[in-house]
Amino acid sequence: MITGNMFRDMVISAANNIENQKNSINALNVFPVPDGDTGTNMSLTISAAAKTMRNVNDKDISEIANMVASSLLKGARGNSGVILSLLFRGIAKGLAGQQSADSKTLAKAFTSGVSAAYGAVMKPTEGTILTVARVAAENTSVYAQKSVSERDTFAYYLDMAKQTLEKTPDMLPVLKQANVVDAGGKGLVVILEGMLSCLDGKPIESSGQVEAEIPADFSEFNIFESEEDIVFAYCTEYIVNKESSAPKNDSSELRKYLESIGDCVVVVDDGEIIKVHVHTNHPGRAFEEALRFGSLVNMKVENMREQFKEKKAETPKIDKKYGFVSVAAGEGLANLFKDMGVDVIVEGGQTMNPSTDDIVAAIEKTTAENVFVLPNNKNIIMAAQQAVQLSSRNVIVIGTKTIPQGITALLNFDDSLEPEQAAEAMTDAIGSVRTAQVTYAARDSEFDGKEIHEGQLLGLIEGKVSYVEDSMDTLISEMFKQLLKDGGEFINIYYGENVTESEAEKTGQIIEAMAPDAEVIVLPGGQPVYHYIFSIE
Repeated sequence: MITGNMFRDMVISAANNIENQKNSINALNVFPVPDGDTGTNMSLTISAAAKTMRNVNDKDISEIANMVASSLLKGARGNSGVILSLLFRGIAKGLAGQQSADSKTLAKAFTSGVSAAYGAVMKPTEGTILTVARVAAENTSVYAQKSVSERDTFAYYLDMAKQTLEKTPDMLPVLKQANVVDAGGKGLVVILEGMLSCLDGKPIESSGQVEAEIPADFSEFNIFESEEDIVFAYCTEYIVNKESSAPKNDSSELRKYLESIGDCVVVVDDGEIIKVHVHTNHPGRAFEEALRFGSLVNMKVENMREQFKEKKAETPKIDKKYGFVSVAAGEGLANLFKDMGVDVIVEGGQTMNPSTDDIVAAIEKTTAENVFVLPNNKNIIMAAQQAVQLSSRNVIVIGTKTIPQGITALLNFDDSLEPEQAAEAMTDAIGSVRTAQVTYAARDSEFDGKEIHEGQLLGLIEGKVSYVEDSMDTLISEMFKQLLKDGGEFINIYYGENVTESEAEKTGQIIEAMAPDAEVIVLPGGQPVYHYIFSIE
């Protein structure tokens, strides 16, 4: 049987495993543009759960699974991270009410996970992480009917996932063309490998320093729904510089004592220091007991009841009907969105996808009853959609895949309309704008018959690599020969952080010469990764 503590340790092992291998997963990106962040997104997503698990003990597997699913949902980043969170949410439903899991329960949970993931994706693409999870679950459901152990059932699920992963290039032509397997599917396999290794008594350790082991602070423990929830009033923290005369059984005695006078106890012992956090009504006793182990530094005591009252007083009051949250990277773009009426900017975009929790926090900062969210990136839309169920506001996600689409949506916002009507008008409008981008090749590759060398300039039209050049002027000219075939009355040029104003003006002049009747505007975007973002209407 797999107990709650075992499942907890399996999640931590999985997080360490993908953290160790995230760069190799990132490298599976089929496009050579510098946005291969699937491994990073999945690692950050499951690490949010692992961080929570490090402070949990002796709970049923159903409770552990629910906590994992909740943490994954809040920490989900990118499409791959959101799908991973959905799989674990379904697994939690499959384990509901269980103290521990046998083989059949485990197989049922895998199937439930697939149902949750597929149910939330509007147009599932086969040959991705979804396929890997589904085929593995279908086969495991049959296998678990035999007289097999939980370990063998999990190993079989992993084996089926691996076999399906190897077939993904035959399911998606773009994978075969790039000669890679699906990155999200690979991430899932790495996570499952970490879990099985732990089940076999060989938990994966992180190859680097894990911040969650010794947190910089413990603010995440000081979250309460009401003042009545605060049983122990004082959040007490300190570091013990251990002395040679300290009790030999490490810090277990200290932990045991602190648990007797409070809760939310975290005691992290790295051999030379002990970092402590506890909620207690007797902070003096917490300090006095720790003096048995050494001298104290960085002592801090905060009255959480007073903090709660202050925080409640700071909560934004709803004072308007509509508000906007927009994702953007770059000072120029952020200022542009603010000037157009966006309440809160979430920093992020390509290579730096914000989490669902980041988006929820931004929504809650607004003072609006109805909040429109502009993801402005196809890999952020799913995380934004997950924020809908976590926010106290009426949240409507406008499916903007690019910065120009986000700007067009704002230009077509009509505050005289009801929320659904306003959303429909903005959604209809974003179809009229075309987007092109200029970036660079992050690695050598061959894509769509084009030989690409690291560092070359790439021209993307609607997200697809369409031109490869060494000269910026040549690239701009070739791109706009194509882009202007369908006309263009308004052309906006947003130049990135590595482009000078004079270089941007030169690019503007090239485009003006090619489209003399168009209105061409050059604006500082300050965005990373992309030298230029163009909008054509």
